[in-house]
Amino acid sequence: MDIISTAAYVGPNAYAKLPLIRLIVGLRHRAGASVASFGSELLDRLVELVPPLGADVLPDGTRWVDHAAGSEEVGLGELIARLALNLQRLAGSPTDFARAAPIPGTEDVEVLYGYESDEIGLEAAEFACDLLIELIAPRASDDEPYNFEEELEDFLSFANRRSLGPSALALVRAAEARDIPWFRLNDQSLIQVGQGKYQKRIEAALTSLTSHIAVEIASDKNVANKILADLGLPVPKQRLVYDAGEAVSAANRIGYPVVVKPLDGNHGRGVTVNVTNDDEVERAFAVADDEGSAVVIESMILGDDHRLLVIDGTLEAAAKRVPGHVVADGTHTIAELVEIVNQDPRRGVGHDNMLTKLELDDQAFRLLDEKGYGEDTVPPAGEVVYLRKTANISTGGTAVDVTDVIHPDNKLMAERAVRAIGLDVGAVDFLTTDITQSYRDTGGAICEINAGPGLRMHIAPSEGKGRDVGGKVMEMLFPPGTPSRIPIAALTGTNGKTTCARMLAHILKMAGHVVGQTSTDAVYIDGNVTVKGDMTGPVSAMMVLRDPSVDIAVLETARGGIVRSGLGYMFCDVGAVLNVTSDHLGLGGVDTIDELARVKRVIAEVSRDTCVLNADNEYTLKMADYSSAKNIMYVTRNPSHVLVREHIRLGKRAVVLEQGVNGDQIVFYENGTQIPLIWTHLIPATMEGKAIHNVENAMFAAGMAYALGKTLDQIRTGLRTFDNTFFQSPGRMNVYDEHGFRVILDYGHNEAAVGAMVDLVERLNPRGKRIVCATCPGDRRNEDVAAIAAKIAGKFDTYICHRDDTLRGRGPREIPELMRAALLALGVADDAIHIIPEESDAVDTALKMARHDDLVLIFCEAITACWKRIIYFKPDESVKEAAPVVGAVDLPFDVPEGFKLITDERGARIAPIA
Repeated sequence: MDIISTAAYVGPNAYAKLPLIRLIVGLRHRAGASVASFGSELLDRLVELVPPLGADVLPDGTRWVDHAAGSEEVGLGELIARLALNLQRLAGSPTDFARAAPIPGTEDVEVLYGYESDEIGLEAAEFACDLLIELIAPRASDDEPYNFEEELEDFLSFANRRSLGPSALALVRAAEARDIPWFRLNDQSLIQVGQGKYQKRIEAALTSLTSHIAVEIASDKNVANKILADLGLPVPKQRLVYDAGEAVSAANRIGYPVVVKPLDGNHGRGVTVNVTNDDEVERAFAVADDEGSAVVIESMILGDDHRLLVIDGTLEAAAKRVPGHVVADGTHTIAELVEIVNQDPRRGVGHDNMLTKLELDDQAFRLLDEKGYGEDTVPPAGEVVYLRKTANISTGGTAVDVTDVIHPDNKLMAERAVRAIGLDVGAVDFLTTDITQSYRDTGGAICEINAGPGLRMHIAPSEGKGRDVGGKVMEMLFPPGTPSRIPIAALTGTNGKTTCARMLAHILKMAGHVVGQTSTDAVYIDGNVTVKGDMTGPVSAMMVLRDPSVDIAVLETARGGIVRSGLGYMFCDVGAVLNVTSDHLGLGGVDTIDELARVKRVIAEVSRDTCVLNADNEYTLKMADYSSAKNIMYVTRNPSHVLVREHIRLGKRAVVLEQGVNGDQIVFYENGTQIPLIWTHLIPATMEGKAIHNVENAMFAAGMAYALGKTLDQIRTGLRTFDNTFFQSPGRMNVYDEHGFRVILDYGHNEAAVGAMVDLVERLNPRGKRIVCATCPGDRRNEDVAAIAAKIAGKFDTYICHRDDTLRGRGPREIPELMRAALLALGVADDAIHIIPEESDAVDTALKMARHDDLVLIFCEAITACWKRIIYFKPDESVKEAAPVVGAVDLPFDVPEGFKLITDERGARIAPIA
């Protein structure tokens, strides 16, 4: 049993609309074995070792282990998925979804399961497989025997180091409950909540609104004490000291008993309370001095320790903190009582759990010694034996919620104190004998103000009602009615998605937005390149969504990103699937067009407001039923499309290409109303409406912009100012007319894209010869090369077959030779075909061949290098000047005798014959 490969899907993917881990596990000779075939002992033992597995139920309420025990259909793959899922639950990562299926023709199985942390999820899979091997067929080894307890402790420790602590977890759960997106920025607790320009950051209970100066003041206990005292708030007498002698002198001035604590400590480290003489002061000073930059001596205030949490100026929770202790039962020793208390599943190591385990350390032994006790002492039943003097939760203390009984004076006092320090989220450590009575009557006092306070004692107190303090922090950061998300427009398809994304981004930029755009060539922020490369996966999507300047996102999403890693975001506001045709088949486990459509359908499935679909493509048309979007918007070039007409009749949205006597016009339909948008010949990128594929791209871009709330004028302005120049749309139908012949450069690399460009050449109907430079990526199938050849065969006078610079596993001449063979089989004359393997040489040859009025269509991979060869090419002057006289011309009158019709850079005119 070996894990052959792993993949962590970020967000929705082809398997589910949630993050998943996918494993390929080799089962070898156990590939067909059912879980039931190993006997009930296996499942019984697994439930004993991993208790959450026993509580795992199917949708119908059946326990999964009962289902597995009684079915021959449940294999080891599904058991691995369930174990990995429940090991994560054991580590405090609640998640769902587990599935497995054999891979036909192999001994391997595909295992899928949910995760919260990919590191923890992958580690759970390793642990699950090792555990199964040990239970089913232990490996023969001279090493130490398998120790499940040690392995589990290592796994839980691994997970604990990577899991969010209780405070951070409460905040992200509160964000999720309010539909606020979040991203973890490190392996600790630094988190971004919100997207783009609406984002905020939190680190535990520190927020991006927290003043740095306020944190500094709260950390300096001496300064904080003075500020509060100056406002008349109750604080103990306090002195700042730097050596043991000063400490003793200060303690005597203040009067015993005193508290000795570090100036800038936290979590109760270095604090000694109820110090009653000079010798104790010296010892306490040494302890405190190790924890901070200086030491504070302050008067000892009698009373219980309370933590009062203030969020955005309002007290939201109050808890009485009780130092770590055990309650004697008259039977067990103190050491045994500590062990019993630590069995509470809420207790863990450190302050990353709801409660912290008790420790019998030096401080505990000192307190026991003061009572004449040791760890083997059995105290009288009912006696409370304290193991700490301070009541911090991080040292084993417990908390009792007192929010509902706190006196109004104490509440107001806490709110004033936190506002005085300047914190948005702060906590007051308040000592009083009775929290239900005013501090004016009890003599209570503030001993400390905490920035970034722990929230766990309020979320899940040991006694009393838990408080939604995480929710209060989120409501402070994002008050009701304020946005936390930027609009996301996502689009996919086999062809046109890059041009459509560029068009849409241009429309939005012209409308005043700061657009974050992902595409096949780069990530753009406000039109500026951030990162070059194929940026159509989840990593690039998160770059955009995490950028603090972006107020709207246009995310081109390719098949490869979805297959390898998922989307990177949970949903989009407007999603579009432009088309699905043959491309990249045979790669990444996608072998058929139906499978390709299933991958691209993910965008339709996660569209929340509007799903824009091509009604003229059978694969995209089927996706409407899978989308949960509020609105379906169809795009069609067929104004008589039966389904679209019915959609329009029902008052729904559509974008239709309507034909008229003056040309073609893009028209919106909504609520049964026809809304003309723009004539296609007015869109520069369509080459006066002849580039039908770009007409369709413009229809999608316009439809998506309309769904995003842009006005008709904003959409028109965007379309009329977007062209197909190399500057605005590199590699997509770039035209160069300065050589006396026309050159069109395009990145088209599949049958449909090549067919669209050939159709454009037909519509342009050049006067001269037609030359094509044809290629196909090396990772495509032989039949894909033949399909491209079929699109160009018979349409050109000269065919130059070359390869991409990136071979992708092919030989140096393999693709050109395949292209030539396919063209010959399609009836193209042998002397019309030229094999020039190097792309740059092929481009140079085509340019040298061209004469006046010819058209050269170049398909290439290295678009920038090829474009430079085109624009810097120096044609023979005779090429530009040749054949200025046009022959047969369809004019409404005859050319007058003695005149001739000429065309040049000024246009067409008649001139006298010299």
